[in-house]
Amino acid sequence: MSMPADPFDDSPHGAPGDSGTSTATIEREELREEVEPGDRERFAHYVRKEKIMESALSGEPVIALCGKVWTPGRDPEKFPVCPECKEIYNSMRPGDKS
Repeated sequence: MSMPADPFDDSPHGAPGDSGTSTATIEREELREEVEPGDRERFAHYVRKEKIMESALSGEPVIALCGKVWTPGRDPEKFPVCPECKEIYNSMRPGDKS
């Protein structure tokens, strides 16, 4: 008499002496960082300082000059400046800084 298959056996080949065909599923753990849409191109965006402070206290998202809406949480010094924000900022008249 043969023994029943061990449910904890990791071998995809089945029991020794088993001449039948079998299939096995090999599972692997996949580590993936959840990202926001467009997060692959990370930039530091231009936002009014008081809006950043309000967001830090309330958790509400902010809107950058380029229109990106997000909740700040990373050090902007680690990312390049958003070219669209920079262009908009440079085109603004003195005294009209948003």
